Amino acid sequence: MTSTALEPEDLAARPVVRRSLATVLAVVAIPMFMVTLDNLVVTTALPVIKAELGASLTDLQWFVNAYTLSFATLLLTASAIGDRLGRRRIFLAGIALFTVASAACALATEPWMLITARAIQGVGAAAVMPLSLTLLSAAVPEKMRSAAIGIWGGISGLGVAVGPVIGGAVVDGLNWQWIFWLNVPIGVLMLPFAARILTESFGGARRFDPVGLVLSAVSVLSIVWGVINGAEDGWTSGGVLTALIGGGALLVAFLVWESRNPTPMLPLRLFKSRAFSVVNAAGVTFSVGVFGSVFLLAQFFQVVQGYSPLESGLRTMPWTMAPMVVAPIAGLIVDRVGPRVLIASGQVLLAVGLGWMALVTTVDVTYGSYVVPFVLAGVGMGLTFAPSASVVMASAAETDRGVASGTNNTIREVGVALGVALLASVFASAGGYESPARYVDGLVPAVWVGAAIVAAGAFLALLLPGRRRL
Repeated sequence: MTSTALEPEDLAARPVVRRSLATVLAVVAIPMFMVTLDNLVVTTALPVIKAELGASLTDLQWFVNAYTLSFATLLLTASAIGDRLGRRRIFLAGIALFTVASAACALATEPWMLITARAIQGVGAAAVMPLSLTLLSAAVPEKMRSAAIGIWGGISGLGVAVGPVIGGAVVDGLNWQWIFWLNVPIGVLMLPFAARILTESFGGARRFDPVGLVLSAVSVLSIVWGVINGAEDGWTSGGVLTALIGGGALLVAFLVWESRNPTPMLPLRLFKSRAFSVVNAAGVTFSVGVFGSVFLLAQFFQVVQGYSPLESGLRTMPWTMAPMVVAPIAGLIVDRVGPRVLIASGQVLLAVGLGWMALVTTVDVTYGSYVVPFVLAGVGMGLTFAPSASVVMASAAETDRGVASGTNNTIREVGVALGVALLASVFASAGGYESPARYVDGLVPAVWVGAAIVAAGAFLALLLPGRRRL
């Protein structure tokens, strides 16, 4: 479909924006919040699920990574299909699949059942996450876009951050299954609401790119699978090396194919923008360092200090609540101060916060020692979410925004999987779950590694263009 054909649909979206911008934000942000929340909602509940389902350490990683694997694999594919078949249509299909899969997670009685249902959840989430940003960007006037993306970023950051808190509250008050049951009524209510409010839009692709779809999905699947299994099987094992090398070769083949295809699913011209390339590189370091650390830190208060899931989640609130406040503010000021200042500052605060946590962590550390580094980390996340999304949208033409969002989310989710696997490998090499002391022995070096990776991202962020030079 050509850009000329898009104009009537773009015009049709404008009355919705004038009628209620808040309504448009609600219909794209609430489903996005659900899928973001479920990225880490199980982390606080992992010790309980481990006991009830008889899960191993490998199972615990897969409860997180099965979701991440399918999510990361299909983000770009879902964005490309949405551009062709209709972003609203695929967005609604993603909500429906995510809702059904959430019910399946709640009904799981064996580790393999929960892992399978989490993987299906990730498929639905892959259709929701990137298209929520694309639909919002299309519905909001240019002068309001950064502010709207700031609110969207705050909600996204809140979903990531409060996952452990909500997981702990639900497990403490009910049981771990309700972590997933809560998604069902929200999904059922949001489907007709979103169908009524959102208007259809399409991207610039004139026809499908089946070769690109297969190459992109299989390459990401292979790389993420190798990364996840590297921590358990060893990075030099035959299966892991085959997956990583094979995935890398397929990724190269995908890029070559896209460069020669007149109608590519991923227009490589996107990477000619320095802002787009740098913000994606910084997104990898952010995801690796932060989410790998969160996976281990979320369990610290239970495994080491004996708190309940809810008590553990509440203790992370100085970290988890800050992005909700900071991200909308960052969205409001990003056009004035530029993304470089905000994103680089955010990465510095995150690196300092993580390093501080690693420095003070002992078996008998008092909670007060964590408050300041938690706040620093939360502010850092808030300064990163919204400006990064603004850079991605501003770097792409209207017809490329769906695939640009999908590309950015794919890269970040690969970073999440890499972070969990890499830091879990560091943790396992130095410690374990045998005792509180052993857990701390593994946690401290793992978080130090996370802090160093985020610090590298701060230097990358300095390469971003300054104000109004995206």
